Amino acid sequence: MPDSERTNPERRGRVVVGIDGSDSSRGALEWALAYAAAMDLPVTAVQAWQVPANYGAAAMVLPAAEFAESARDTLERTVREAAAARPQVTVERIVQEGHAAKVLLEAAADATLLVVGSRGHGGFVGAVLGSVSQYCVTHARCPVLIYRGE
Repeated sequence: MPDSERTNPERRGRVVVGIDGSDSSRGALEWALAYAAAMDLPVTAVQAWQVPANYGAAAMVLPAAEFAESARDTLERTVREAAAARPQVTVERIVQEGHAAKVLLEAAADATLLVVGSRGHGGFVGAVLGSVSQYCVTHARCPVLIYRGE
């Protein structure tokens, strides 16, 4: 990394990682934290949420605020557990309503790297690449790493 980027945090970038509470996203976060520590970069952990379209009348019973709170709790727990091993890495947390892929792409617009798990909670059994990770690979403005495990 050139010295000008090392001394100017605005120019050196950051690592954005998608979180959804799945084992795959936790592994992606752990990988992102290790990479960020090695490269002296901050991490932005992003959790998107939506009220499912097929929720129907249940959406009235469980208001959007409860989906947002659940997403915040998942993000906080996941980051707290994974980041404990890398306290030197600064981790920004973002919880935002919207489609996961679009929220991640927006957050990673100026990132050095976007890291996502290969399959999250919405994955089909046997799928190698989830719809969110596939969308990110084909639309991101930065490099994308798909974390597939050890």
